Amino acid sequence: MDELNQTPAESSTSSGQSSADYQPQHEVPHTSTAQNEAKAPEAQLVGGHGDVNPQMSEQLMGLRQREPERKATGIKAVISSFHYAWGEAGLMRGTLPLLQLNQKDGFDCPGCAWPDSDGKRSRFDFCENGAKAVAHESDRRRMTAEFFASHSVAELSQQSDYWLEQQGRLTEPMVLRAGATHYQPISWDDAFTLIASELNDLASPDEAIFYTSGKAPNEVAFAYQLFARQFGTNNLPDCSNMCHEASGTALNRVLGFGKGTVKLDDFAKSQLIFVVGHNPGTNHPRMLTELQAAKRNGAKIIAVNPLPETGLIAFMNPQEPLGLLGAATPIADLFLQVRINGDVPLFKGILKALIEAEDRQSGSAVAWDFVRDHTAGVETLLNDVRSASWDDIVRVSGIERSQIETAAEWARATDRIIVSWCLGVTQHHNGPGNIQEMLNLLLLRGAMAKPGAGASCVRGHSNVQGDRTMGVWERPKPEFLDALSEAFHFQPPREHGFDSQKSVKAMHDGRGKVFVSLGGNFLLALSDTAYTAEALSRTNLTVRIGTKLNRSDLVTGRQGLILPCLGRTEADMSAPTSSRPATQQFVSCENSMGVVQWSRGTFTPASLQLMGETAIVCRMAHAVLGSRTTVDWPAWADDYDLIRDGIAKVIPGFKDYNDRVRQLGGFYLPNPPRENIYQTDTGKANFSVNPIPEHHLEPGQFVMTTVRSHDQFNTTIYGLHDRYRGLHYERRIVMLNREDMAELGIPPRELVDVTSHWKGQTRTANNFLAVEYPIPRRCAAMYYPEANVLIPIESTEPLSNCPTFKHTIISLRPARGNQNSST
Repeated sequence: MDELNQTPAESSTSSGQSSADYQPQHEVPHTSTAQNEAKAPEAQLVGGHGDVNPQMSEQLMGLRQREPERKATGIKAVISSFHYAWGEAGLMRGTLPLLQLNQKDGFDCPGCAWPDSDGKRSRFDFCENGAKAVAHESDRRRMTAEFFASHSVAELSQQSDYWLEQQGRLTEPMVLRAGATHYQPISWDDAFTLIASELNDLASPDEAIFYTSGKAPNEVAFAYQLFARQFGTNNLPDCSNMCHEASGTALNRVLGFGKGTVKLDDFAKSQLIFVVGHNPGTNHPRMLTELQAAKRNGAKIIAVNPLPETGLIAFMNPQEPLGLLGAATPIADLFLQVRINGDVPLFKGILKALIEAEDRQSGSAVAWDFVRDHTAGVETLLNDVRSASWDDIVRVSGIERSQIETAAEWARATDRIIVSWCLGVTQHHNGPGNIQEMLNLLLLRGAMAKPGAGASCVRGHSNVQGDRTMGVWERPKPEFLDALSEAFHFQPPREHGFDSQKSVKAMHDGRGKVFVSLGGNFLLALSDTAYTAEALSRTNLTVRIGTKLNRSDLVTGRQGLILPCLGRTEADMSAPTSSRPATQQFVSCENSMGVVQWSRGTFTPASLQLMGETAIVCRMAHAVLGSRTTVDWPAWADDYDLIRDGIAKVIPGFKDYNDRVRQLGGFYLPNPPRENIYQTDTGKANFSVNPIPEHHLEPGQFVMTTVRSHDQFNTTIYGLHDRYRGLHYERRIVMLNREDMAELGIPPRELVDVTSHWKGQTRTANNFLAVEYPIPRRCAAMYYPEANVLIPIESTEPLSNCPTFKHTIISLRPARGNQNSST
């Protein structure tokens, strides 16, 4: 593992600090009075996202910092899993759902989209974050009408997001009337009537926006997009717009297909795996099992990331007795600690080393048979790579040439290569370019359409890929709209709609007047929190379907509705009729590798007034569309088989959907690149030229990336510990290189104000704690969504329009009136 410890600290072009020499002070508390002043004008209503951590600090005495851990999961993860499960749901209700989680006859994890084994599955086939997600919706606490009567929206707005999540499950529909200070109960029928009235009073269907979270299963996603299009709009933004839109853009341009190409068992067959820009130990821990299997089969693994992540250092498999006892499998053979957005120069350097080897000995580094038969544009790529400067490659990536050449030699030795990536490469000004440069490597080595090789786009939420398959997209393809028209006998709108960022701008300037959110926490998921809050507050009506209260429920339009839904673990029963008793429904999801399988909860709902998301959407559509629809929405609400029959008529790969989804383990969707079929303009996989990005930093400026903590899933804060990074009880922090802090004269745990700089604009968030962390020089990391206030709404990648959460230029100054009280 010596190579894993070799960080850019050990070269003059690199960070000057390695994870090995990082020695923070232990257990030194700091009492923070942190409060973010980058608020919208409606600060009391918004609550200011900065209100997250004042409460945390007051309650728990602020930051405690330890050394980052060097081994992931093991007994600590098991203890943490049951701590959350039993603490929120109790012994029985906390344990039993975990035994059905990710089982072929159980329910799909409401957390990430990592796939399940096609073969036999362990009865404990879940991870720590999956257990937290289940505990989150199995919570015994209830938010009743009495709770809302005793807490005004203004009072709730001053609480932290963690506190809001800890108040328990929503139990009945609630409405915030115009001018009211408190939410009040409303019947389901009256809620649907209110939605219908507001939507049908719009001057144009395009004044309505229908947002989707990646948790929504296939059935509700298909019904939702059909409802929106029968209403008359393609305004169907989703969470993909903010995370993997750049991946879909790049994959479609290169492969003609917007999804990854590998299957789960390819990891065990691979000989070289690049893990780029993600943190599997926290965000998708079950991936570590596959990396462990690959290592045991002789594969080499290269980790590429600005921060060392514990899960890629070593893995204690909790499914194995020795793993529970602390025995760990080393994971990464080589850690390439790139500077933030150093991925294009790194992979261009790997390509350059390969081509230099090819120029020395023909056929030694380029898979010419594959390249000639299945690709286009190789000569343009070769010219670009040959002309690239090694000095620029090393300077911008932050990686020594010798390490790049080592990675290239390993790639030259095999064509069984997987490149796996996540948001660390997508949320940049050049996100598609980052991915395209990695795909260039796969194409040059012929690492496609064979076992153990291909592209692994690791999705976040449990059905985010399935939602897009179901047609939740603001830019639908003509072929999809044609199929929808033929199946349901109407003319769908053809003009492209608003994505997530454009939806915010439309609401802000008055073009979006009704906002419906199928799950999620739109306010905190978007960049430029203050601007987004202003946008939402300018609408006539905001509607959110969800299981728990979150910040988006506190920043509403003129009126606001909360529609509580069943969780993934809970039984979804159809209403009994004169001819049929109540029957249990099920839904289905698509994982990151294109497998569709059913998900059926069996546990008693948190409230008798809850509905399944699918039934809510169908009843909403019936109320809004009335006689203008060709769909029997009440029948769909009572029988999800009818929705799946509709899906089978429209979506390729879903023939006989109802029969195939009932087969345990589900079925694979078509994946043309797995068969060397590339549906591009050239009919082949396309090489691309991707320039090395330049980052022009003034003295005292840094490139900041946002990250998630270990006790977090997207915007949901489960707890206050970032265990692997050694950061506890405080989220308002800025991680900085030790030498940068010394150069700026910032002592550890100093309160600082953070200012972002973008095209002459500045935004300042006050009172963050500066902490030493093993990150490259001139780089910084802050938690999402706390740092979102710093990222301008206009700062997006031009092709995908994905916000640049991973690349914001910032500067620091001592906080005004800073009194450092660390001891």
